[in-house]
Amino acid sequence: MFIKSFQRAVKLSTGLPQCFLIAALLLATLNSCNNSGESKPDVTKVEVKLNSRRFDRDLAAIDTNHIGAGLQALSTKYPDFLNFYLDTLMGLGIQGNFSDSNPGIQKGMRTFLTYKDYRGLFDTINKHFPDTKELDEQLASGFKYAKHYFPAFKEPKVIYITSLLNKYGAFTYGDILGIGLDMFLGASYPYYRSVGIPEYMAEKLEPENIPVAAFRAIYEDVMPFQPDNRTLLDMMIQRGKEMYYVSKVLPDLPEEQLLSYTKEQQEWCVKNEALIYNFFISKNFLYSTNWQEILRYVSDAPESTGLPGSPGNVGTFTGLQIVKAYMKEHPQMTLQQLVQAKTDPQRFLQESKYKPK
Repeated sequence: MFIKSFQRAVKLSTGLPQCFLIAALLLATLNSCNNSGESKPDVTKVEVKLNSRRFDRDLAAIDTNHIGAGLQALSTKYPDFLNFYLDTLMGLGIQGNFSDSNPGIQKGMRTFLTYKDYRGLFDTINKHFPDTKELDEQLASGFKYAKHYFPAFKEPKVIYITSLLNKYGAFTYGDILGIGLDMFLGASYPYYRSVGIPEYMAEKLEPENIPVAAFRAIYEDVMPFQPDNRTLLDMMIQRGKEMYYVSKVLPDLPEEQLLSYTKEQQEWCVKNEALIYNFFISKNFLYSTNWQEILRYVSDAPESTGLPGSPGNVGTFTGLQIVKAYMKEHPQMTLQQLVQAKTDPQRFLQESKYKPK
């Protein structure tokens, strides 16, 4: 499975002889630059086989006069996913019983397939995503970079779904990468508000943000974010490593897109980078473990408390800059080593020599 392959890759030793490291660095300088201004590797010879399927369309196409038989057919096409989708994601309690007399089919699934608002959602998804060719190409490119940096990485199977606005944007399940197309219909999609998604979050639900969401899901499956009893600095570095990883596997995306910022929000952070960092210092936040005070700075929000005019999540922005500074100071370190390292946050900060101006 791709998750276990990634875990194996993360654990691999990267202690190459010095001559190999020098050769690798020389080769890197011949390649074009990525979103951080750094060179990016040539992955044209890296082979990946993309397997993507439109589960959302296959589900919508079920004959509502024979729902049980339709689900039975789907179980053949999606044997490793259908029950997870029906029972875990959607909570229908069908439990592999595809008889039309099953209450989970009679009531839950029938409503799902016939209620006019749900049918309207299927139609909207098809309008926004008549095909997934461009998405597939972006994901395949990201898989190539992931395999370059983690040779044991096994590309996942990609399954596109709808979860009726249940907020499943991107997730992993075994060797499957699930992508909820209904969560990327654009900020103007009116029904996001009706399911409690605030405007600042809806602004992030644009189709172009799918690749970032996908690779964040892959990363977090292996290296989950751990906020409990952690300092803000620790959480910032955790987030910074995650975003640095995403920047490497999606090297052609601008940094604001990696952070789900608008161009104006990114410009505010760049202009006020020193202000943000000094604010954390002046408030004694860097080494605080009071999650009620600090978690907001590494989470999505309309604004970062105490910094008027800022976007939310400025701790993640700062964490990414710290990680970039650290990697600049440690050019011999590989992405594998960075990801696998058990980081002492204070030492990491010191060794990054991070000093925003």
